[in-house]
Amino acid sequence: MLYWAVVFLVVAIIAGVLGFGGIAGAAAGIARILFFIFLILLVLTLVANIFGGQGP
Repeated sequence: MLYWAVVFLVVAIIAGVLGFGGIAGAAAGIARILFFIFLILLVLTLVANIFGGQGP
């Protein structure tokens, strides 16, 4: 998921440099959403590993 966030970020930067403001804004928005979903899943995984770890 982080890979796709970076891909959309690169697309947004290239589109912005070339003057495609609408496409750049949309790609940046998608990249931001994917990045935050990645962060939420990362935190949930870390919490699950801490509290659901192996017993003795």
